[in-house]
Amino acid sequence: MKVIATTLQGCVIIEPKVFGDARGSFMESFNAKQFAESVAADVTFVQDNQSVSQRGVLRGLHYQIQNAQGKLVRVIDGEVFDVAVDLRRSSPTFKQWFGVMLSAQNHRQLWIPPGFAHGFLVTSERATFLYKTTDYYAPAFDRTLAWNDPTLAIDWPLTDISAPQVSEKDKMGKSLADAETHA
Repeated sequence: MKVIATTLQGCVIIEPKVFGDARGSFMESFNAKQFAESVAADVTFVQDNQSVSQRGVLRGLHYQIQNAQGKLVRVIDGEVFDVAVDLRRSSPTFKQWFGVMLSAQNHRQLWIPPGFAHGFLVTSERATFLYKTTDYYAPAFDRTLAWNDPTLAIDWPLTDISAPQVSEKDKMGKSLADAETHA
């Protein structure tokens, strides 16, 4: 696998090796030993989640203020614009965001360490999004950062989408100035 640094400390793009021939393709989507050696040591994934969304759906920006979740995210059908926001006050990239296109075609994955908010916008007709987490979902600590916060000024690729479809929960996301952050 190839690991590519992003502009956010600790957040990396992972490109697995894909082997293809006339029959189709094969790739190893996760290898604990390689992940520990190349990305982050001492990480244990405890939960896998999957969502299916249609074009124009925007999910996020979600995080947990306690029981913070690291996430290894990928798309197994379709394409999304995936975004991570660093909410770790001790980080040199605190309050910065990074976005990348993830698709079934490019096989890219994004490692988002604990302490980040995360969200994505579906840019294909539909997308199946799969992610591993390092901690369990804890509703009491679930928080939402406003996807359209002007301070963040995330450059969502909305050029041919009139308005994103956002859940009621996500419509109530807090501004970066009012959001709870991590140490």
